[in-house]
Amino acid sequence: MKYKRHTVTAALPYANGPVHIGHLAGCYLPADIYVRYLRAKGEDVKFICGSDEHGVPITIKAKKEGITPQQVVDKYHKIMGDAFNGFGISFDIYSRTSSKTHHETASEFFKTLYDKGVFEEEITEQYFDEKANQFLADRYITGTCPKCGNENAYGDQCESCGSTLNATDLINPKSSLSGEKPVLKKTKNWFLPLDKMQPQIEAYIDSHSEWKSNVFGQCKSWLNSGLQPRAMTRDLDWGVKVPVEGAEGKVLYVWFDAPIGYISATKDLTPDWKLYWKDKETKLVHFIGKDNIVFHCIIFPAMLMAEGSYILPENVPANEFLNLEGDKISTSRNWAVWLHEYLLDFKDKQDVLRYTLCANAPETKDNDFTWKDFQAKNNNELVAILGNFVNRTLVLTHKYYEGNVPQAAEYSKSDILLLEEISKFPAKIASSIENYRFREALAELMNLARAGNKYLADNEPWKLINTDAERVKTVMNIALQICANLTIVMEPFLPFTATKLRTMLNFKTDYKWTDAERTDLLSSGHKINTAALLFEKVEDEQIVNQVNKLANSKMENELANNKTEIPGSKPEITFDDFSKMDIRVGTILEAERVPKTDKLLKLKIDTGIDVRTVVSGIALHYKPEEIIGMQVSILVNLAPRMLKGIESRGMILCSENEKGELSFVSPTKPNANNGSLIK
Repeated sequence: MKYKRHTVTAALPYANGPVHIGHLAGCYLPADIYVRYLRAKGEDVKFICGSDEHGVPITIKAKKEGITPQQVVDKYHKIMGDAFNGFGISFDIYSRTSSKTHHETASEFFKTLYDKGVFEEEITEQYFDEKANQFLADRYITGTCPKCGNENAYGDQCESCGSTLNATDLINPKSSLSGEKPVLKKTKNWFLPLDKMQPQIEAYIDSHSEWKSNVFGQCKSWLNSGLQPRAMTRDLDWGVKVPVEGAEGKVLYVWFDAPIGYISATKDLTPDWKLYWKDKETKLVHFIGKDNIVFHCIIFPAMLMAEGSYILPENVPANEFLNLEGDKISTSRNWAVWLHEYLLDFKDKQDVLRYTLCANAPETKDNDFTWKDFQAKNNNELVAILGNFVNRTLVLTHKYYEGNVPQAAEYSKSDILLLEEISKFPAKIASSIENYRFREALAELMNLARAGNKYLADNEPWKLINTDAERVKTVMNIALQICANLTIVMEPFLPFTATKLRTMLNFKTDYKWTDAERTDLLSSGHKINTAALLFEKVEDEQIVNQVNKLANSKMENELANNKTEIPGSKPEITFDDFSKMDIRVGTILEAERVPKTDKLLKLKIDTGIDVRTVVSGIALHYKPEEIIGMQVSILVNLAPRMLKGIESRGMILCSENEKGELSFVSPTKPNANNGSLIK
């Protein structure tokens, strides 16, 4: 079907942290490529996104940082919006769900369904934190996933296996607020009866068997398991208030609220918003990550069906997950490449990251980003192929023709075949984009650059100029035409590079996608501008710095995970109790391992009052030969005890750090007198 217009959305990111490369590869970059292509075709398209500012992760972040939820969303809305803009994600609007328009739109949507009698009002038992004195949203509850055993699953989803859950499914649930086990308490909420709507939803899904297999398969799995009613309200104080009587202290469920954000953003963008949401000649496409499939393919369409006046998504091309250096990207572990940091570390290299993420896009399965591959993609492909072809072409044009496009003379048979091949690239790239195969489309773009590179290498104009100057004019004309074609077809993928090349070619910007099928875009005599490198090499030092940054993150995570929890204080004692302990300075005279043990050392210690034997469990932390002569603190009036057949008379005092390593508690000044009392 030929559509009059397109509404393209990219998943609303939670405003509780910055954007990382996993987000970009999952939905924002493919959505941007798709939209830029549609614009190049001259299509009427609106590209919609904004910050999701009502999710429970917002309130968790606020509690963690000791600030208000509004302060959290204000901070990260700006960070994300600036980063998207700097990376060239060309939203027509980047809105936010805390806006007045959104609150009004979401409330009106809910009220419409309420007035139509769509919702089922139920009193159910929900988890309640007695210590925090509040009901717990799904994300405030963690526990063991009943499907994969992950001990850190959330009450709505397990991020390990991807399963969607109910909080009551969790094994050993606990509150994220207090750490206590929550109790079940009765509360009233409004449910969307997905079970009753299943036949309608199933017919909708079955009509889209052309969807990506991962999307269609996950939807069918949900349907085969049988849909269940889902609460569309929550007992919280942060979000869009439920606009009905008897709903005090309740807000809209974030997955009811958030997708309506696409609609409210479009309202803020254009007074003609209804054309983009209610006209059947509009194509609606949602770009998301795989963890959002059920919400965009089942729950949001069910909401739209129930309302009755909106179009339904024509496609939901969800990507799988992108890993980082062989490990799952994790915000909580700081195992990520943050977009705003990348833009600072690699100024003017937005397109290098766009290229690498698209080339490695997790379209059908999880994929991996590594810094070494990033360097290789830049140096071996962008620099050596695309950049090399353009630079040689423009430099030779200035050298031979003072920057003027030469008139092509007679075309050889190989020239004609190449021109025919060039004219087919726009259609091949377009077909891949329209079928959401962006990796394939990018590969075709590079094949066009390779064809140009091969053409120059085969004809060697730098040699031919001395024997057949007329032939060189034809060769250079064709090479320049390929450069012009590249500016059009690379724009969706590498927009910054396309602009740079267009400037060097002194090439106008109002060409359409199909113009790239032409091989006469630059007329004879057209003056091009000074040549410059399209790409520069990424040096080893830059990569080492990034790898080291990740290594530091991993080390910090390991320290945090292995950190010994500081125990609470023991029961009070009196001064008289303490004064009974006789702690003195002593010097280790001899040390040796206790046979058949891993942890024990046999020490001979001069306590100032005598020389005695002490058995100590420090062998994993100190070598015998290293501690002879060291001064320690020793409890000398501890009752003797037998350890491995050795009488131990006393105890050495040690501290334990977060890694479980022991250190002697020693006098700060050297050569303290043995036998000195420690008070």
